[in-house]
Amino acid sequence: MDRDTHCTAERELLEAVNRITTFSTSPSDEEQNQPKAEISCQVRKENSEKGDLQGSSASLSPNSSMTTKELQEYWRNEKRQCRQVKLLFEIPSSRIVEHHLSKYVMYKIIILQTGSFDSSKSVIERRYSDFEKLHRNLLEEFSEEMEDVTFPKKTLTGNFTEEIINERKLAFKDYLRLLYSMKYIRRSKKFIDFLTRRELQEAYGCLRGGHYTKALEILLEVIGLQERLTRGNPVAIVPTLCAITVCHKDLENPASAFEYGEKALSRLHVHTSHRYYIPLLETMISLAYELGKDFLSLQEKLEEWKAKKDPLRVFTLKELAVREYVQ
Repeated sequence: MDRDTHCTAERELLEAVNRITTFSTSPSDEEQNQPKAEISCQVRKENSEKGDLQGSSASLSPNSSMTTKELQEYWRNEKRQCRQVKLLFEIPSSRIVEHHLSKYVMYKIIILQTGSFDSSKSVIERRYSDFEKLHRNLLEEFSEEMEDVTFPKKTLTGNFTEEIINERKLAFKDYLRLLYSMKYIRRSKKFIDFLTRRELQEAYGCLRGGHYTKALEILLEVIGLQERLTRGNPVAIVPTLCAITVCHKDLENPASAFEYGEKALSRLHVHTSHRYYIPLLETMISLAYELGKDFLSLQEKLEEWKAKKDPLRVFTLKELAVREYVQ
């Protein structure tokens, strides 16, 4: 590449970075029109952070000494940090289930994340009665927010015709999209339970029955969706991370158990009173010792906690896990 072409490439990258920087410091049209929309990376709020951003912009002046490769990496990082993140709901198909004397339609729901580099998706199935129960539960807690939300009514006949099923697929898609657009509803336990509880109940049932491979398969499917739904509450997924740790440990895969245990522990570093904290610490010490990792720092945390708290009977991590979602 000759000097002129190289300089032109750098200028183009600089302009692109400046556009991203401008985007990150000013609200988008969607933020203005939908103030409740959730943004994964909030615009810098503190004055000191604004100063850092201005300093960053200044360092990317046309006289910047950064190479083209460095500018490209900077551009990618800025896009990754400032891109809007939200979930999209699609219901592409359905199936009719006949079970003994009952007959119902299961709707396949695909949940996609947009605005990030994560291309993974979650797939669940729900029937009309599941949606109906969700609607009733939400009305109890969010009557004002749900005032203008319509729900597809039951019909006396024709529930299994292609026309009615297709109408409901579109209606349920719009229904979920509308619920997710409301901040307090999408963060509510009732909404999150609708999307995850059935799968978690199945996974924990497998765990209690000693079917760790099947339990692990389901838990790994649901953990990604839980993370997307509980971004503002990282502690919420600790039980699932710990259940994954238990499954890996019982399947004699200590390295993977330690990996997920670390993820859970990182979410509890300021929540040392959490019921999972001590059982998790004890499990991590055991795993670290088995793997030849440093366990002294973990042991110090455990001793520090015991010195501050009255000694009480603490369940093991596995004992806690098998108690989750017990009917």
